[in-house]
Amino acid sequence: MDSSHENTSTQVPLLPLLKEHFGFTSFRPLQEEIIRDALAGRDVVALLPTGGGKSLCFQLPALARPGLTMVVSPLIALMKDQVDAIQANGIAATFLNSSLSTQEFQARWRGVHRGEYQLLYMAPERLMLPESLNDIQKWDVNLLAIDEAHCISE
Repeated sequence: MDSSHENTSTQVPLLPLLKEHFGFTSFRPLQEEIIRDALAGRDVVALLPTGGGKSLCFQLPALARPGLTMVVSPLIALMKDQVDAIQANGIAATFLNSSLSTQEFQARWRGVHRGEYQLLYMAPERLMLPESLNDIQKWDVNLLAIDEAHCISE
């Protein structure tokens, strides 16, 4: 992550973004600290219980500064559910995985290249393809999150 964001990102007023996009007026325990550390460019491992709000810890930073947040997720159904939910909140997000037709995939890939998305969910096997690794270097990625890391075997 680019450390040039550090001074301004940690001072971003997060509660208005939380209210506007997610409808919450306060954070759950540890969420704000995790988000501020991510915005400061620190590496973060967030272990929270089921329902503890882990997804918000990478979704809110995606709104707090420019660039792309990439979320690596091995669960295709969860990926779709999360993207549907955050799109319903007015957030530009998409996913790239094997459930898409070739045409859908290509359209979304072009959209990522044009900077149309704030959040991109990608399956680990898609991420590791040489063409993906080459293209990622061209994108303005400001945060990489590994979701459901316990499901990733390699």
